[in-house]
Amino acid sequence: MELAIGIILGCCALGAGIAMIAGIGPGIGEGNAVAKACEAIGRQPESKGAVTSTMIIGCAVAETTGLYALIVAILLIFVAPNIFVGVLTGALAAII
Repeated sequence: MELAIGIILGCCALGAGIAMIAGIGPGIGEGNAVAKACEAIGRQPESKGAVTSTMIIGCAVAETTGLYALIVAILLIFVAPNIFVGVLTGALAAII
């Protein structure tokens, strides 16, 4: 029983770590977006308003990926182990 609970906890922690790898993508994407926006404003300063508003909307959309990954990781750390251990103990109780 203790080994099964340890495996459940380990797999939930591993899954949370893998989910947080998704946080790398929004950081790289937003950095590229800001760099290209700075280039565009440097080439045509009169288009600053349009470029800035489009960049902010794009960064907000890109950031949702990182937030979803954070929510999944938090659920895997705090919610999933209790659910899986409950299922395991219920299954063992039904067998015995």
